[in-house]
Amino acid sequence: MSEFITIQVGQCGNQIGSAYWPQILKEYNVSLHNNSAKPANTPSITQRSLSSFLTIQNTRKSNGCTSFYELINNKVKARAICIDMEDSVVARFRTGSLRGLFDDRCLLTNYPGSGNNWAEGFCEHGPNYKEKVLNVLRHVVERCDSLHGFLMFFSTGGGTGSGLGTYILRLLTDYYPKIEKFVSCVYSTGTEDVITCPYNNALATNQLLQHATCVFPVENRCLLDIVSRKNRNNFPYKSENSSMFRPFEDMNSIIVEMLLHLTSGSRFPGSLNFDMNEINTNMIPFPQMNFLTSGFNHFYSHSTKNMHSNNRQIKEEQFLASCNRSNQLIKVDPLASTSVLLSSTIIGRGNYNLTDLQTYTEKLQAKAKFAVWSKKSVKSGLCSIPPNDQNMALFSLFNTTGIRNLFDHIYSQYNRLYTKKAHLYHYTKINYFDSELFTESRESLLNAINSYKEVEKLCPINVPRLTPSFED
Repeated sequence: MSEFITIQVGQCGNQIGSAYWPQILKEYNVSLHNNSAKPANTPSITQRSLSSFLTIQNTRKSNGCTSFYELINNKVKARAICIDMEDSVVARFRTGSLRGLFDDRCLLTNYPGSGNNWAEGFCEHGPNYKEKVLNVLRHVVERCDSLHGFLMFFSTGGGTGSGLGTYILRLLTDYYPKIEKFVSCVYSTGTEDVITCPYNNALATNQLLQHATCVFPVENRCLLDIVSRKNRNNFPYKSENSSMFRPFEDMNSIIVEMLLHLTSGSRFPGSLNFDMNEINTNMIPFPQMNFLTSGFNHFYSHSTKNMHSNNRQIKEEQFLASCNRSNQLIKVDPLASTSVLLSSTIIGRGNYNLTDLQTYTEKLQAKAKFAVWSKKSVKSGLCSIPPNDQNMALFSLFNTTGIRNLFDHIYSQYNRLYTKKAHLYHYTKINYFDSELFTESRESLLNAINSYKEVEKLCPINVPRLTPSFED
């Protein structure tokens, strides 16, 4: 199995991580409760699967771990680096329910934060903590046997996640140029109480376009829509149970579900295995068209665990849900008549087979509008291990020209502030911040938007077949 290093930066990135790791352990059948027994008929998880995201020192005993206590006792550590310029969230990894899973040398904190300023994170904290970050990276990399990629979590709207996160991304490009860099980043709606959020979004996006291998963006406005629909679905009538609605926790759980699907092929075997490293080769036709939208069914019932595994209707619903615009994690409709697909991926987990994926591939090719060179650009993958509490799940990735809607939104929010030169002094007063980065970020967004527009305008070139001429 491929080995990956997870890098969580900022408050948002570490909150996602705190929800991500318990679910990772649950899919490995490791209970956080010491007295929990292993469920019957649960497939065994091999040491090889564990090693994808966990460092295993005691290789002889790690295969039989069924509880968190046994995992820690066998010196199994999360292959993760947790960084924040304040200690509140990262401290939970030292003292909370996951204590012992993380290496203390991989937890970097500071005080008092980055003040919601990309420049402070990128130009101040980045250079100041460069050597510490590189030492931690070296420490983790040296314990890998077959490192294939870095997986980063952060938000683009604040200061530490967007600024320091993209600074670390650039460090990875400089010091580990041949290792893939996957980024899952959260974009704010633009209506939060962080006034400088549009600047942070634009400056961070510029770095992502330049240095990330693949970006899996998530928009808060989409998460809010999905969480609201799930709440209405679970509690159709106002009652005391509706108080269980916890928007931030529910939003993080959606991101975690996406990450679990995304990494499933790297963590578990399958009859048509799909590793994360194949995403770049199959999904990114040009270097700066590296933003991918993801979709899956958010409204599964826990009762589906007991349903017949070959229920065609359920499988069909999963496929349609994964392509539906309301289930995408950014505001885009991959099957819209105005959108052009550059490439796509379908990953089936659990009780799916090759015939199912071939059927869905044909339906997708018939329904979607593909670029002139990519009619056959549908990658398929099968993972034998289903998600927690489900019998099956289908996950879709799309590289679509509709992604320019995200860039349009970032640009319009940014331009609204920048044309008035509002709040610029917060950035220009930071040492080593180059004000030309504002212009560069603006041009980078416009270039990305225009690149997708050009693909939409491409038409196939029909060259008439040569016909032989017969002379008398």
